[in-house]
Amino acid sequence: MTAHHLLPADMRRLPPPWNDLTSERKPALEELAHTEATEQAALEALTAALSGSSASPVPRVWSDESWELFDRIRQEVGYRLARVMPTADRFTREGIADVLREWAGTARPPVPTWWLDGQLDLIVGVLTDQALESWAHDVLRWLQQRPYDEAGVAAAAERCVENGLASHDAVNLLHALGTPHGERALLRVVQDDSVSDNSRSQARDALMGLRRPGYAARAQQPVQDEHPLLPPAVRELPYSWAAGFQWPAELPESEENITRARAILQACAPPGPVPEPVPAPSWHSYDDEDEEPPAWLEVRQVMRELMPYARLVTEERMTEAMRECALLGIPGVPANPGGEDATRFVRRWVTWIGGWVAGEVFVWLGMCVDDETLVVPWAMELAEQYARFGVATEQAVSMLNWHGTVPRSREALARLAADGTLPP
Repeated sequence: MTAHHLLPADMRRLPPPWNDLTSERKPALEELAHTEATEQAALEALTAALSGSSASPVPRVWSDESWELFDRIRQEVGYRLARVMPTADRFTREGIADVLREWAGTARPPVPTWWLDGQLDLIVGVLTDQALESWAHDVLRWLQQRPYDEAGVAAAAERCVENGLASHDAVNLLHALGTPHGERALLRVVQDDSVSDNSRSQARDALMGLRRPGYAARAQQPVQDEHPLLPPAVRELPYSWAAGFQWPAELPESEENITRARAILQACAPPGPVPEPVPAPSWHSYDDEDEEPPAWLEVRQVMRELMPYARLVTEERMTEAMRECALLGIPGVPANPGGEDATRFVRRWVTWIGGWVAGEVFVWLGMCVDDETLVVPWAMELAEQYARFGVATEQAVSMLNWHGTVPRSREALARLAADGTLPP
């Protein structure tokens, strides 16, 4: 009977330890000397694993029963599979089927044969993926310890990401390689639409880590002959974006601080409803645990490292941040900094930054200012304006509630609650 091999033909011809599919592979690699020759053997092994599979693709449609069965197989059968098929050349569909059927006959609770046969193709496909993933994990980790041919190692890791083979480990390897080879490969990965969204997101995180020293150096450069995008009162704010523009809780209720708070709120006050409500500065996936974080979080991460203080938010640095975000492949960032989309992008972010600054002012006024005579009536009037027009709404309303004993606050809250045109 012809055996149906599940791993690529080139991988089946590999010598030890590269063909090992058991738990002995990891200690064998740990003992393997790092030389140019063994590194080349590792790269050739990865090439073999990426050379194509003889296994036919099967639809991955899992039922509850499939998950239950596979979980039992993972816990109860893994060691048997490794014992029967310890090397790549012996890893076959028939071998897996024989082990599973033998196990099913003695399993407790028992596993019906008809049930196992109905799930076999699905289980074989997943077991094959896991065997390759585990194998590639160990090889990539070994390569990371002492690379000689950094360009060759980077190329192999990039191919792993492109093919979805141990992508997490491959991105970590590229990050460890650093500049120039790891960074160049990561820059290609983040622009590759064939790579999974998850892998590209991880690659962006790795790239930001590599490029962070450059961001920090730019942030240290003083503003000279640049065009500020925020009002003067906001530019004087001494609190950093890294801390969310948060005002210290111990800040005294001095005339200087109250005057600064009022000037910032007046300078950032929206004259009318904003096209896009300013998002909350923190994002949580409360409604859907599987919801992906919005792309603007990555944009903000780049911006606040390049412009950590409000005084650094200039037209020139905003353009640099936009170019950097586009280079990192962040979705929704205009590629052309001179187009209409770029103009809207800058306008949106200036509004959002101003909104986050104002939101922290409302938090300080509400939580830390006890003398209500210092904030009546101007803070209540501004809070209602902000809430009505979609900027720092949550913080503005919270401030009104914190000063809920003040008639002006209660009146503003009542008007907002009664306005049917506002979001709930």
